[in-house]
Amino acid sequence: MEPKRYTARAPEPTAQSRTHASQLGVFVHPDGIDVAVTAALASQVEFCAIDFEPDGSLRERRYALNGPQLGVWTGFIPGIRPGQRYGFRVHGRWDPAAGMRHNPAKLLLDPYGRGVAGEYDLGPACYSHEVDDELQPVPGPRKINELDSAPYVPHSVVVDDTYNGEVGPLHTPWDRTVIYEAHVRGLTMNMPGVPMHLRGTYAGLAHPATIAHLQRLGITAIELLPIHAKLPEPFLVDKGLDNYWGYNTVGFFAPEPSYATKSAQAQGPSAVLREVKGMVSLLHEAGIEVILDVVYNHTCEAGIDGPTLSWRGFGESTYYMQAPGNPGDFEDVTGCGNTLDFRLRRVIQMSLDSLRYWAQEVGVDGFRFDLAVALGRQGREFNSHHPFFVAMTTDPVLRTRKLITEPWDLGHNGWRTGQFPSPMADWNDRFRNAIRSFWLTDQRTMLNGHRPADSREMVTRLSGSADLFSRGRVPGGRGTFASINFVTAHDGFTLHDLVTYDHKHNEANREDNRDGTNDNRSWNHGTEGPDTLLSKERQKSMRNLMSTLLFSAGTPMLTAGDEIGRTQFGNNNPYCQDNSLSWIDWRLTPWQEDFQATVSYLLRLRREHRVFRPTGFFTGTPRNGDPLPDVTWIDRDGEEMPAWKWFEPSSRTFQMLRSGLGQDVDALILINGLNKDTEFTFPVGRGRPFDLAWDSTMPRPNGFRERKLPGSSIVLEAQSIRLYLSNPA
Repeated sequence: MEPKRYTARAPEPTAQSRTHASQLGVFVHPDGIDVAVTAALASQVEFCAIDFEPDGSLRERRYALNGPQLGVWTGFIPGIRPGQRYGFRVHGRWDPAAGMRHNPAKLLLDPYGRGVAGEYDLGPACYSHEVDDELQPVPGPRKINELDSAPYVPHSVVVDDTYNGEVGPLHTPWDRTVIYEAHVRGLTMNMPGVPMHLRGTYAGLAHPATIAHLQRLGITAIELLPIHAKLPEPFLVDKGLDNYWGYNTVGFFAPEPSYATKSAQAQGPSAVLREVKGMVSLLHEAGIEVILDVVYNHTCEAGIDGPTLSWRGFGESTYYMQAPGNPGDFEDVTGCGNTLDFRLRRVIQMSLDSLRYWAQEVGVDGFRFDLAVALGRQGREFNSHHPFFVAMTTDPVLRTRKLITEPWDLGHNGWRTGQFPSPMADWNDRFRNAIRSFWLTDQRTMLNGHRPADSREMVTRLSGSADLFSRGRVPGGRGTFASINFVTAHDGFTLHDLVTYDHKHNEANREDNRDGTNDNRSWNHGTEGPDTLLSKERQKSMRNLMSTLLFSAGTPMLTAGDEIGRTQFGNNNPYCQDNSLSWIDWRLTPWQEDFQATVSYLLRLRREHRVFRPTGFFTGTPRNGDPLPDVTWIDRDGEEMPAWKWFEPSSRTFQMLRSGLGQDVDALILINGLNKDTEFTFPVGRGRPFDLAWDSTMPRPNGFRERKLPGSSIVLEAQSIRLYLSNPA
């Protein structure tokens, strides 16, 4: 269909809104809706009700909003009901060099819209400035584009948000929390027991078959990759690919409709929202929290010459971080073309309102903030006590939810792990890197005849990363559970691929293998790529990585499918692969069944024994009247580790004795990080025997029956871990 030019016509007037202007968005009343939207520098704003003619063409009813009052345009529009599609047209100054792109030819999504519907047909009409056939700006000063975008962009939808089920958080204590990072589609597209029509949907995620798997595994919280409404980036559209992961938000209040069942999609956004609420409610009934990965650092409108879909048309200076001294350009610390500017009140308000909406109305239990450093920037610099963080961590609703950061961005001094305020927790990339290096790249280094690193970093991460999280105004800082420990995440190799590939293989992304990180700290064990049954050495490395994760102090996070050793065939950045490359294959071989049993067993050990879940950092001294220090580091000869040994590669053999403080068993972890079998002597401890509870050389837990007395010896296989438990009584 050939794009048509926008036709201006006199809009109908609106009555005064009954809702206070500080309440942005659309609010449904029995006889119509109240509307409030920010467009501080606009000269006129129209609410446009979208209907369809019998031939499929669009028909608009336009209403002039009143204002602006403190930058907000409002109005009451009678007769509008849930299900009505709508958008906004904003009139005002066109001056791209000054950061002003008001263009009434562009139908804009509501930044507060709770439902999104319609297809996205990216083309010239979607841009506020004139573009050529390649969607590149016409040379010279940016000229206003008068093509009407309404037929080519998604529309906001008035939503009926009533729901009869229970809505509310579970409040699982941090020391009981085990996080499972998953994608709504990828988790269930191939899951046995989930009916075909529910696979890859919100309903499928809450199906009894999915829940049963999570419960058998021992998961207490599922962290979902973004479910906010999304759009693909222009360069992906050009390649015929889609944004599978969803880190390209088009609506911070609207759930992504494509993850709903076909039935809900056909009924419209109100039904999609009910399905999301139903998913959360059913997971809560099963004792599983829901944490949302949220992307408030940028939007889907791309760089300065990207499409105009929502925020840009209401006012770039209201939302985006503009370059110093050049409001016609963007400051980008996200790598996505634009950055929402958290110095601006409306950006903070929108983000807080969105968080409260998902917490209160949908009932989710927490949030993981993508590129969270961008949310704390005041211009170039990061402020750990940024007003956004202060507001969120003191808010009576949000402070009770789990608040998790990805503690970096791509800007100046963008790495900030451990520097966020309480009660926030951080993804601990130092943990990820240390554990991978110890069990993978250092092993390769030794096999190549070189000296490996010592184990100081490894033992620091095992102990809860006090160097990162013990600081602060409160003694003990944020505590051990502020460290979200992980070995893998959606971004990077799967656990299987860490032990199978030395290099990324992202050819399917059509970027000539340039995308994705090169710092994988992986080890292919001598052969690049998979073998038929996965070699015993590779399996053992996977068990070493998983057991280290689950024995470490802090909050463990698993990536969906790692419990069965799923592969992405070496692709460490499948963000655009909505296919079998990213979907979990639940057809298990015997070794995968063994590994799944291993992960379940390790999580059960952690759940049953508080010694693996210390709430405070170790001191190395006796506590609570217990004569045994809370942690004792022991060399392979059974003696307390002298400080100098930590600086030697030979310290890659050590023992960690953790006291149960008289309330639980003591735990003795033996680690042989060398590539040769090594003799270990058991420490004195309390003078009581040690019972074997775990051996990473075993493919499957087998009811271990080995007992060792203090002073006795064993030979620990190269590159392996053993766990012994000792009753303190």
